[in-house]
Amino acid sequence: MSNLGAKLSFNAVGKGVQFAFASKSATRGWVSLFDPTGAVETQRIELVRTPLPPLGEDWAAFQGFVQDIKAGARYGFRADGPNAPERGLWFDPDKLLTDPYAIEIDRPYQYHWRLAAKRNEGADTASLMPKAIVVALPEPVAPLPPVFQPGGLIYELNVRSFTKLHPDVPEAQRGTIAALAHPAILDHLKRLGVSAVELMPITASIDERHLPPLGLSNAWGYNPVTFMALDPRLAPGGLKELRDTVAALRKAGIGTILDLVFNHTGESDRLGPTLSLRGLDAQAYYTQLPDGRLANDTGTGNTVACDHPLVREMVLDTLRHFVRQAGVDGFRFDLAPVLGRVSGSFDPDAPLLRAIAADPVLADRVLIAEPWDIGPNGYQLGNFSAPYLEWNDRYRDDIRRFWRGDAGAIGSLATRLAGSSDVFGREGQPVSRSVNFIAAHDGMTLADIVAYERKHNAANGEQNRDGHNDNLSWNNGVEGETGDTAIVKARSNDLRALLATLFASRGTVMLTAGDEFGRTQQGNNNAYAQDNAITWLDWTGRDRALETYTSALSALRRAFPALTDTRFLTGKPPQGSDIPDVAWLAETGAPLSEADWNDPARHRLVMLLGDGEGDRLAVLVNGDRRQCVFALPTREGFAWRPAIEGQSVDMARPLPGRSVNFMIEGRVRKARARKGS
Repeated sequence: MSNLGAKLSFNAVGKGVQFAFASKSATRGWVSLFDPTGAVETQRIELVRTPLPPLGEDWAAFQGFVQDIKAGARYGFRADGPNAPERGLWFDPDKLLTDPYAIEIDRPYQYHWRLAAKRNEGADTASLMPKAIVVALPEPVAPLPPVFQPGGLIYELNVRSFTKLHPDVPEAQRGTIAALAHPAILDHLKRLGVSAVELMPITASIDERHLPPLGLSNAWGYNPVTFMALDPRLAPGGLKELRDTVAALRKAGIGTILDLVFNHTGESDRLGPTLSLRGLDAQAYYTQLPDGRLANDTGTGNTVACDHPLVREMVLDTLRHFVRQAGVDGFRFDLAPVLGRVSGSFDPDAPLLRAIAADPVLADRVLIAEPWDIGPNGYQLGNFSAPYLEWNDRYRDDIRRFWRGDAGAIGSLATRLAGSSDVFGREGQPVSRSVNFIAAHDGMTLADIVAYERKHNAANGEQNRDGHNDNLSWNNGVEGETGDTAIVKARSNDLRALLATLFASRGTVMLTAGDEFGRTQQGNNNAYAQDNAITWLDWTGRDRALETYTSALSALRRAFPALTDTRFLTGKPPQGSDIPDVAWLAETGAPLSEADWNDPARHRLVMLLGDGEGDRLAVLVNGDRRQCVFALPTREGFAWRPAIEGQSVDMARPLPGRSVNFMIEGRVRKARARKGS
């Protein structure tokens, strides 16, 4: 299928471009060529229908060679055939269609009602559509090994909101992929000890049709049209901009993970716009229900048919493209069960999931699944196979419950700190595939979790109906902003406790950009439509003390390998050591008894980790609001000291409530005798 799209070529006729798209139900196909502005259609060339045996005898490639056009040419496809939406057929030659294999487009998508008009009712849509650009790709080079390794720190960020207000980034560069390579950004990422940035979708997307009338736009990008073309607003420099930025991040020791959406497109439901896949062959690209309606396992109106060979190859080609041409470390798959659905049911050994993990170009890449969608049996946490890492919402929820003060949460806290073996240790698996996070782009920010008990989504224009209602959050006494110094202090303590818990957790951890310095979305837990100050990071007003503390937590994590290790804890000494890899203690220093574990009022815990080389790290968790004296077991020749520079911990004094403290045990150095003594 890699011959689909627009390929520069040289044959007996001469130099030019070979155009092709695949379809089963189309009867005719064309390529429309445009002038350099993309405004005037200069040629419409009918493509030849050629059998495509790999997909079946009814399938065809509509293809043609156009001589004497070069890289930079603007084009789009058109297709004709039956128009019967009730059967999932939307053919209409008046609809200009983006090439599914387009590498670049000349302008962003903008929603207009005519894009969704019925055949013969909306006129030609060429003036409304971006034009695909013929691209001369450089020869791919062998991909370098990923920078990121499981156990590291993933930093989730939205390209636009992350740099839109950064005072050190040149104004013309703010909000673009290139801004991530600015020295000020790189310095920030390095201070945090980021192992890889996870870029929220950077491929071209379109606003949902209800947003423009509300004066809103999609700020997140989870509404793509095609899968390879970058959004010109984020990458005005095209693919080269992404490639250069990935290289700059790599030089700084930071990998790049792309968040890709293969589960649905912005063509939405039956009333949505015809932009690309729908107009070429919706029956192939989208899952249909028995009655002809589009399946909606995503909540966005359609479901991409990832079990179809045509789609499967397109996904693989997309992933290979970003590895070969941009050098990315890997991918996070939005609503990933869709990629594993076969005839509507999730299969962890589905052909697409298996093909990604086995592909020679992709086999060593970082693969992360968001393991849920809203389709039948859509919640699949723990059911993906290695090497897929998985977003762990059980971790998110249990950590929030503990720090909210819920009863009986101590056992769940320990399980999550230790890597969630109950989820990922099934069938004797030795390592955790958990991506631990407390807050992500979807939901409340970390600071809002401790300042709002309820969502505040009125700005989204849906009367506060959108977004989750159960946020497992608390406000410390007042909803939202307050000048009460006691409440402000309590919230600050809670933020530090949440961050400390995250960085103390075994396995991979993820932090969303800005949570390290207290960003707020004013209680909005579904800010997808807020391309404004609600989501733009406030770099000048950030909490620098919290940011410094987060950096210290990250430095501790990197310095003590037992935290980044992804193997499950056993409570036994590793080979070559006499110290157990973990011991769970009460605040008295004694091992937790069965009664302690089952005490619903218990909110205190010590996780005592051994590093296999003789040193120990104690994570002292006081989830109670009362202060408490903690005791730790001692060894001759060793002494406990604060593990974080600048953190004052005196074991002889009570540790404050709602806090996490770290102590490291090291050998006591003997003082040298003075000469002459």
